[in-house]
Amino acid sequence: MNNKLNCFSTHLEKIFGVDYIKADADSKKIYGQDFTQQFTPNPLAIVFPKNEAQIVELVKWANETKTSLVPSGGRTGYSGGAVAKNQEIVVSFEKMNRIFDFNLLDKTVKCDAGVITKNLQNFALENNLFYPVDFASSGSSQMGGNVATNAGGIKVIRYGLTRSWVVGLRVITGNGNVLELNKGLVKNASGYDLRHLFIGSEGTLGFITEVTVKLIDMPVPTKVLLFSIQNKNHFIEILNKFDADVKITAFEFFSQLALEQVLESCTLEHPFSEQSEFYILLEYESDLISDEAVLNISEQFINAEIISDALLSENIQQAKNLWRFREEISMSLRKHHPYKYDISVTPSRISDFMKDADELFQLYCPNFLIVWFGHLGDGNLHLNILCPKGAEPDDFFKSCENLSNHVYKLIQNYGGSIAAEHGVGLLKKEFLKFSKSEAEVQYMREIKNIFDKNGIMNPGKIYD
Repeated sequence: MNNKLNCFSTHLEKIFGVDYIKADADSKKIYGQDFTQQFTPNPLAIVFPKNEAQIVELVKWANETKTSLVPSGGRTGYSGGAVAKNQEIVVSFEKMNRIFDFNLLDKTVKCDAGVITKNLQNFALENNLFYPVDFASSGSSQMGGNVATNAGGIKVIRYGLTRSWVVGLRVITGNGNVLELNKGLVKNASGYDLRHLFIGSEGTLGFITEVTVKLIDMPVPTKVLLFSIQNKNHFIEILNKFDADVKITAFEFFSQLALEQVLESCTLEHPFSEQSEFYILLEYESDLISDEAVLNISEQFINAEIISDALLSENIQQAKNLWRFREEISMSLRKHHPYKYDISVTPSRISDFMKDADELFQLYCPNFLIVWFGHLGDGNLHLNILCPKGAEPDDFFKSCENLSNHVYKLIQNYGGSIAAEHGVGLLKKEFLKFSKSEAEVQYMREIKNIFDKNGIMNPGKIYD
């Protein structure tokens, strides 16, 4: 136990009990970082609160001692937002995992911040209702983290982001105040809606402890259409044509190189007899009219030689199997230590942006492998540069950081965002200027100072 922790341990044990504090090397490595691979975790300790009162006491003590706190959810982000590298205390919410106060009439439910997304989805299904926000990490991501990053995922085109489903929050500010925001109301015009400041705040204003979400009636069954396409210039033409006639719930894409990584990692077989440059996965609400429309549109594009080949799921298991080609991409890339860009432009400009980006990579890093995939329906592109075999990851990351100025300048020229759904965190804070004006950033600083006057909450994230 180091000297600093030795000084703090008595008080921490008084708040949490000795069994709910960890300071061993393995725990620090696990809880001190997210999915980013660029940072070395170095937290002081990890604490596991069981209730709000413990968090309030911790925050008040942290203000008195000027101790920094880092919230930890499922740690599935890719921006370093949950990284503790400067002797901070990590606050894990995994013990706060209740789902409670289900209201069938209002179709709302409350949950603790540590509730796993999939568990909330399953709770809704058990009550014949539906929570529609979904992503590949739903089996490990937590609701507090989802709210803190305004998580999007695979069905934004149909259902929107997490923000659209949060009707109430309980938070503990960096000053130690407990706020109950909006209280599940549909209409509430009583001044500023502070709830929306905490959604997407990346833990820099305070801790989210409870989330009230709205649920909806069960949607009609869905089917999945996977098809191959050679020319990205047809992306939005295809999207608009299908969107006019069917209710699309997801419209995803991935490149041949992305598919190759999945096939290698998951021992799956190629879905088609011939390779293509890109693949599009379309999920839609299925009925007789929609099924006929999908088949007709697909046939038109095949006859026009825009779509090369297509597969339509015939049952739930086939749909899940087709989804694997898209959902397994991120995990299949981890062994390559990818440098990841989570960026967005308006959907209509995706093809032009990708063309300009590819030209930029050809100019500055022609020997790097570039993997494209993402959410065509909402303009969110996941761009991954793979670390070359034999290269040191640290040297590779530095090369990519130098490249990032060019990439984010291109994003700025397209009026896009440097952080579409994983937040800014540590990884992208120096590039925030490409998405926010200095006036905007200054207002953000002033807002943080109001809620966290001593700067103890997730310091160093988003901006300096």
